[in-house]
Amino acid sequence: MTKQLAHPMVKLQRKISSLVESKIIQPEDSIGKIALLLGNDWAYWKKELLEFDFSMKDPVQELLMVEDWDEE
Repeated sequence: MTKQLAHPMVKLQRKISSLVESKIIQPEDSIGKIALLLGNDWAYWKKELLEFDFSMKDPVQELLMVEDWDEE
């Protein structure tokens, strides 16, 4: 039996979802706003988000709506 690892974007999605649930950010806030909250990890996550065609002006809720992070 092999254990399937979660895609890195799923981990980011969980972290962002937690921030929304804690009311630290709002679903309507831009993705760019999370840069301040991710600190040193932001450069990595920004690159990943751009590869999935997200803009830093897109609302956080669009990131949270993705159900499948498979790369083709």
